[in-house]
Amino acid sequence: MRVEAPDPLAALPAELRVDVADRARRGIRISLPRQPGEKSAAAAAVERAYRFVRGAGARRVAERPARYGEFWEVPPWRGEASDRLQQLEYAVVDVETTGGPAGGHRLTEFAAVRVDGQGRVLREYSTLLNPDRPIPPFITRLTRITHEMVTRAPRFDEVEAEIRDVLDGAVFVAHNAAFDWRFVCYELARLGGPPPRARVLCTVRLARKVVPELTSRSLDALQFLFDVENEARHRAFGDARATARIFARLLDRVDERAIEQWGELERLLGRRAPRRKRRALPEPMSER
Repeated sequence: MRVEAPDPLAALPAELRVDVADRARRGIRISLPRQPGEKSAAAAAVERAYRFVRGAGARRVAERPARYGEFWEVPPWRGEASDRLQQLEYAVVDVETTGGPAGGHRLTEFAAVRVDGQGRVLREYSTLLNPDRPIPPFITRLTRITHEMVTRAPRFDEVEAEIRDVLDGAVFVAHNAAFDWRFVCYELARLGGPPPRARVLCTVRLARKVVPELTSRSLDALQFLFDVENEARHRAFGDARATARIFARLLDRVDERAIEQWGELERLLGRRAPRRKRRALPEPMSER
């Protein structure tokens, strides 16, 4: 007598049963439904980080943080307006990623050059990072960072302590700083820890105020103006070193304007530039 084996799916609730073959043909991703009220691990980690910051009463640039992807970016701390610029330390940061924006992409390299108020280098730190995802070919062509290089590199959680240490107590400086700041905040939030309690200073914004002779404030344009050599363009360590040298020159120009305190620098950065007058169309050249 033939005995039919019991159907293992019979014990499953109806809402958990799926037709795998049909959904595969239609290209539908198969996953178990989330229980009511259950949050993803990433969302729970970010909520813990944001709750920590709110509990600590950190001062913020804006009342409401901005949302990027699936996480909340905590705005930078403003610090004391009376702090003297020459007595602060600055962590000049550059990152390389699998693309953009933060939340959908991951870091492949982090570098920071810590300098004092005179631009003198105090410490340097650089590491490749395993993003646990493929690197698009166009990113590899730009950065020369390959999948084979990052598979042997540490993951962010393995170097979190070193990264926090190099950032601790320093002004976070970067070229197009919002990009680097968002990625660092996101990676730290993924681990459930607090974001950096740091001021943020963008060298692009600063250059717009103190380098009026340039129409472009790209890193390449500033390198050319200040005769700064970059031994590894589009790599985090090379760009961080070049940005640190440029930042030292920008600090000299800030000092020439008799700006000595953080609050004075914020007012300079917040000042709107005068509008450029539109030029009329050129008159036709006379025949000679």
